[in-house]
Parts: sequence; C-alpha cells; structure tokens
Amino acid sequence: QVHLVESGGGAVHPGGSLRLSCATPGGTFDFYAIGWFRQAPGKEREGVSCISGNDGSIYYTDSVKGRFTISRDNTNTVYLEMNSLKPEDTAVYYCATDPWAHCCSAYGCIIGSEFDYWGQGTQVTVSA
Repeated sequence: QVHLVESGGGAVHPGGSLRLSCATPGGTFDFYAIGWFRQAPGKEREGVSCISGNDGSIYYTDSVKGRFTISRDNTNTVYLEMNSLKPEDTAVYYCATDPWAHCCSAYGCIIGSEFDYWGQGTQVTVSA
C-alpha cells in the first residue's frame, strides 16, 4: 500500500505561481512513475505531467508545456512547479503512483488508469 499526500494548493491571480508537493510519508517511490492529474468541476480527469521512475523521463500535456515543471528529490517528494497560471488551470490536482505504471503506454501518455494509488487532492484556484 502506498499513501500519497499532496500539498501546496491555493488561490492565486492569473499569472501567479504555485508549487505542489506529493509526498509518501513513511514510504518510498524511488523507482515508481509519478503522475500529476487534475479535475475541474464538470470535466473529466486530465493528465498533466508525469516523471518516469527508471530513467527520469518527463512528460507534459500540451496545455502546460513551458509553464509547469515536474521534479523529484531524494526525500521521496515530487513537485509540480506551476507558473503563469491561467483561470483554466483551476482544478483539484492529484498525484498518483503505482509500481507497475508507466508514464507512456500503448494507450498514450499520462493515463490515469495506469495508476492505482492516489492522493486526496489539493485545490488550485486561479481567478482575478
């Protein structure tokens, strides 16, 4: 069992920045892929970014390329640095992992069904 905890959400103005964190207290996901997903009210869950567990390959959905940066450190924490935030980035953001997940598969990249372990989510609100 893997327990994930997200933090760092909040409310910002357009153009602002936030840094989300995803930690696994008491555990490790050194070699697991970690994905960030988001779900806005009335919309389907969307894959935002993913960092591979074996070679550190990184993937982003097109709408956040150049604005968001995913990274991981040696304390079992994965970060999502979000800059130049837009109102359309408003959503609940979740991190997810799984020992067998890959960032990309035959079905595409940053696919939620690849991951079995999810955090509770953190709200990001971007408004004027």
